[in-house]
Amino acid sequence: MTTQSIGEKPTRPATKTLETFENPNLSRDFHIHMEIPEFTCLCPKTGQPDFATIYLDYIPDQNCVELKSLKLYMWSFRDEGCFHEAVTNCILDDLVAATQPKFMRVTAKFYVRGGIFTNVVAEHRQSGWQPLPRIDLSQFDSQSNIRG
Repeated sequence: MTTQSIGEKPTRPATKTLETFENPNLSRDFHIHMEIPEFTCLCPKTGQPDFATIYLDYIPDQNCVELKSLKLYMWSFRDEGCFHEAVTNCILDDLVAATQPKFMRVTAKFYVRGGIFTNVVAEHRQSGWQPLPRIDLSQFDSQSNIRG
């Protein structure tokens, strides 16, 4: 088991690399949302497993993260002792370094331990990038094309 000191970034095995592919549509911003429900790492104090769902939201610039490499990367934390806050920021740092997105948010929702749920949210925004205004389409019924 690898453990870390408080505030220390988890160490990454050199063989766990994040692969990317070219953004298929550079002409527009689009949102990629991923849910990773089987994330595990170890408590650095007790060695007990911690379980989380990781939510990844990003707007790519030149590159997107390849899913198989992302899966293997996430699995690489299984035997590492790391605090929730440190591992969430480590994941964000590694993904930003690999993809250089316009925007990225990593949300880690850890399951209960000792009666406490922990949610950690870390964000990156490319310098100068601003999101387009949100368009709310909730006013339109999803069945609006069906006549009653």
